[in-house]
Amino acid sequence: MSGDARKAAEGLTYLTGFGNEHSSEAVPGALPEGRNAPQRAPLGLYAEQLSGTAFTEPRAHNRRSWLYRVRPSAAHPAFTRADNGSIRTAPFTETAPDPNRLRWNPLPDPAPGTDFLAGLWTLGGNGDATQRTGMAVHLYHADASMDRVFSDADGELLIVPERGGLLLRTEFGLLHVEPGHVALIPRGVRFRVELLDDSARGYVCENYGAPFHLPDLGPIGANGLANARDFRAPVAAYEDVEGPVEVVNKFCGNLWTATYDHSPLDVVAWHGNHVPYAYDLRRFNVLGSISYDHPDPSIFTVLTSPSDTPGLAGVDFVVFAPRWLVGEDTFRPPYFHRNVMSEYMGLVEGAYDAKAEGFVPGGGSLHNMMSAHGPDRETFDRASAAELRPQKIDDGLAFMFETRWPVTATAQAAHADHLQRGYDEVWQGLQRHFRPSQ
Repeated sequence: MSGDARKAAEGLTYLTGFGNEHSSEAVPGALPEGRNAPQRAPLGLYAEQLSGTAFTEPRAHNRRSWLYRVRPSAAHPAFTRADNGSIRTAPFTETAPDPNRLRWNPLPDPAPGTDFLAGLWTLGGNGDATQRTGMAVHLYHADASMDRVFSDADGELLIVPERGGLLLRTEFGLLHVEPGHVALIPRGVRFRVELLDDSARGYVCENYGAPFHLPDLGPIGANGLANARDFRAPVAAYEDVEGPVEVVNKFCGNLWTATYDHSPLDVVAWHGNHVPYAYDLRRFNVLGSISYDHPDPSIFTVLTSPSDTPGLAGVDFVVFAPRWLVGEDTFRPPYFHRNVMSEYMGLVEGAYDAKAEGFVPGGGSLHNMMSAHGPDRETFDRASAAELRPQKIDDGLAFMFETRWPVTATAQAAHADHLQRGYDEVWQGLQRHFRPSQ
């Protein structure tokens, strides 16, 4: 990354309120005053609105941004179909939904020259992208920066790096994210991914449904979990590039490509709330028990995409960040559990406190709805005999994509070489301890 690019990426502005209106200009005077679309936009720019929600959605839910750009987005040739590679999209019908517990090792190394888009590999998902419901779980493994531009009309992309930093060049400016951060690219926003290291690996949640937002806090009150002020939006930075640029668009599950005669990342100024953002997961304010018992994992929700049923999310993004455990007479690892929600869990670094081995950074597990899961035998034995004193968990960073619908694995995931076929064995050593006479 060049010095100018790094300076711009590190010049991110903190959002003063998540989902509120924000603005940025790369050239002074590029933002018009008082009117979104004046007769003539400043500096010879074109005014364009990008709508992430329907025009008539309630004000609190409406997402849109005004872009002031060198050329309008309409100035492009026709798109033609491109190879989908390893990307799959809902509805997922290649395999039957599986009630078995599944776990995968990390993706194998990519072929030389694989960029972020070519390195996307779909594990599974649910819903229907054409109906804007549900989600998909993707992984990526890349060893080359993109020299093309990508946008996703099917949903927003929540990117969770696990290995290697990323520079995301978006229409709104630059986002610099490292493992331990997440980045969100809204539906329809064009971007390019440049690697900051020799290779990059991580996870992606493609959310077809309502945009992610901060969960309500309810009885928690005004403070806790993710703070709106810790989310960062890019500072405007544009490309004024003449020459052929490949632009790939994901639309209703398929990739389409066109060659522009200029870079579409040419927005000089913008304002609105349909914007990319980044968040450092270590800023998450963890809450937990200070007396007894174990809080439900919903207490770790960073972002939620609501469904048509209040309290039942299309997808929640949950993080298990460093935290203190202090409960009295409490089994402190996550408890044995069956859940109406389906859970895909990944690991960014370190170890997860409910698993002794087999769950490694870059890997992941899928526990579909009502599939029983919980600590393995070794973890259960150790936690049952542990001295109950304040304990700091600071050697791991895990997360979940939790969804109201079953996650159907793709055929490539169901038959992958890196699928762990002996996963059930981690619970086989749990012995009977029941003694009725005691």
